[in-house]
Amino acid sequence: MTDRLRFDNPDGVHRPLGPYSHTVVVPRGAELVWTAGQIGMRPDGTVGETMAAQADQAFANVVALLDAHGLGVSSIVRLTVFIVAGQDGEPVRAARVKHLGVHEPVSSTVYVSQLVRPEWLVEVEAIAAAT
Repeated sequence: MTDRLRFDNPDGVHRPLGPYSHTVVVPRGAELVWTAGQIGMRPDGTVGETMAAQADQAFANVVALLDAHGLGVSSIVRLTVFIVAGQDGEPVRAARVKHLGVHEPVSSTVYVSQLVRPEWLVEVEAIAAAT
């Protein structure tokens, strides 16, 4: 097995419907880093009022957490995004592209009735692998 992450979209399954891969193989011995769900809270404790501001900050928080462990966005193997139902997902997609670029980890996006606080509109969590 290679010492690199291997993202794949095997035959026999539909093409991904967005910027994600169907599978990822993490090499033996890789260190895994899980992030807690990140909301659009800035370091000073304030939260943006719009979906665009919160999504941008949530992804920025994930990037900062990975950076603290010497990892970049290409180390993300699993990404889960929770969006409050009734919100437009386009600002979330735009923030994802801004922060992840062309990286396509295994991903799920789920609309939920609400997050812990009513002002929170999006939450992002990631699993990364240091190879």
